[in-house]
Amino acid sequence: MSFTIEISGFRYGDKIPEKFTCDSSDVSPHITWTEAPASTKEFILVMDDPDAPRGTFTHWLIYNIPSTVTELKEGIKQGEKTPEGFYQGKNDFGKIGYNGPCPPRRKTHRYFFTLYAMVKHSGLEPGSSRENVVSTAEKNCIKKVTFMLTYEH
Repeated sequence: MSFTIEISGFRYGDKIPEKFTCDSSDVSPHITWTEAPASTKEFILVMDDPDAPRGTFTHWLIYNIPSTVTELKEGIKQGEKTPEGFYQGKNDFGKIGYNGPCPPRRKTHRYFFTLYAMVKHSGLEPGSSRENVVSTAEKNCIKKVTFMLTYEH
């Protein structure tokens, strides 16, 4: 088997239900992964929209996820630290934590959930910027996997 990521109840490319968007409850979905490399020390998850009018728009940065963890439960609250000890960074809405899809009307956008398996601990602080999180992830990644969903108002 190989390193995989899934969003519970969805196939790659499915439309994300309103529950997970700005049109409703705006809660984070349940995400699971399997078969991470044995040398993984930490996971970093980045959710972004490359179809945004002004370029890639980041919806969620969550990191400091221990290598023993294999899921993110639905509805992770906003804030720099979760009860589990995960850290969240600043999204492009200017908030800390998850903010779901909210594209311009009648425009379908793609939302990529990229999970990075890290060869060493990131050392990132809670509330970090996308630039810091992504550059650290890309520099210290053993392997990464992606899951994509779409959304249109």
